[in-house]
Amino acid sequence: MDQLLSVFISVADKRNFSRAAEGLHLTQPAVSQQIQLLEKYIGAKLFLRTNKSVKLTKAGEIVYLHAKEITGLYKRMSVLVNELYNEPTGLLKIGASYTFGEYVLPHILAKLRNLFPNIVPSVQIGNTRDIAKAIISHEIDVGIVEGDISHSNMYIKTVSTDQMYIVAGGKYPIYYNKEVTPSQVEQENWIVREEGSGTRDATDKLFQSLQIRPTKLMEFGSTQLIKEAVEAGLGISYLSELSVKKERLLGTIQLLNVNGTPIKRNFSVITESPELHTKSMNLFIELIENYLKN
Repeated sequence: MDQLLSVFISVADKRNFSRAAEGLHLTQPAVSQQIQLLEKYIGAKLFLRTNKSVKLTKAGEIVYLHAKEITGLYKRMSVLVNELYNEPTGLLKIGASYTFGEYVLPHILAKLRNLFPNIVPSVQIGNTRDIAKAIISHEIDVGIVEGDISHSNMYIKTVSTDQMYIVAGGKYPIYYNKEVTPSQVEQENWIVREEGSGTRDATDKLFQSLQIRPTKLMEFGSTQLIKEAVEAGLGISYLSELSVKKERLLGTIQLLNVNGTPIKRNFSVITESPELHTKSMNLFIELIENYLKN
């Protein structure tokens, strides 16, 4: 059954029998036979076939969702059993939200590489919502996200806090104000992250806390792009202190002195149940905690 599901997932991902066969090092007739066996076992057609491609039926979409979970759990089981007798090794799939992923994670990965060279990290960067979805669908092993998060099917552990500030660039007039009132920042151009981002969630909470409702908002999809826009004088933003360290040293971005800021938020590790943690996962989480403590 595991082989059938692996072939099915490959065809579904590639939308093509020939490309799936090539990736699996099988012949196309062999792939077709595997799919027919699975369809017979399930009792439903899983693909709609055309001359150029295939797409999932409604039944196929259901099977695809659960097939990803089943194969992910099977691989996790194999790793857990193997680690009982061997050193941690193999692929570790990591997900991180943008602030942590871009400004903290690289240092932890360097430490991981030095201490455990047989663990091979694969990194996915996305907003907090995307990383949580990837954990639930078994696409990644461990995630690190910012802000508040809750889910009944996830293990969530807060590992550090982060301070958020309203920031402005040297080309923006408000940069030079010693003190800034909430009513002043309310009138400014704001550069914010997209919905689903931990930083956007923090920004919305900031507006509530300061009792302001800015109307001039521009949404950007990454913290790096927001920083460059702030430096260019396009507007102000609300960012992690971690993300603007270099720019503050260079004097291109300044933390604004606004009453009610900075505001703290959490960095949290998210995984499935601790009972499913591999040795590699536990070592990686321990590295995160030690790095953030220091």
